[in-house]
Amino acid sequence: MRMSLAVAFSLAAITAAQAESCQLIGNQVHCDNGRSGQRVGNNIYWSDGSSSQQIGRSTYNSDGTSSQQLGNQTYFSDGTSSQTIGNTTYFSDGRSCRRIGQQIHCD
Repeated sequence: MRMSLAVAFSLAAITAAQAESCQLIGNQVHCDNGRSGQRVGNNIYWSDGSSSQQIGRSTYNSDGTSSQQLGNQTYFSDGTSSQTIGNTTYFSDGRSCRRIGQQIHCD
């Protein structure tokens, strides 16, 4: 369960920039814009050829970006941050993502 939540909120962080909604079903990730991925251990391999790896509290993306989670705060390598309260993650630029079951909806 902890890994699923970590992956879910990692997905929220990854997908927030694209304003897409994604669903995690088993080890498969399906997004409403056609993007998909497969989770293998601590890695997510995306259909566009990119990947993400989670090591402890940090997530490293193949494009060179990263994030670190400290409690309910996440700090991104571009200087932005987010805070998770309940099922909703609020980003410092005003965007938000909400997890409903296995789905993540971003504005």
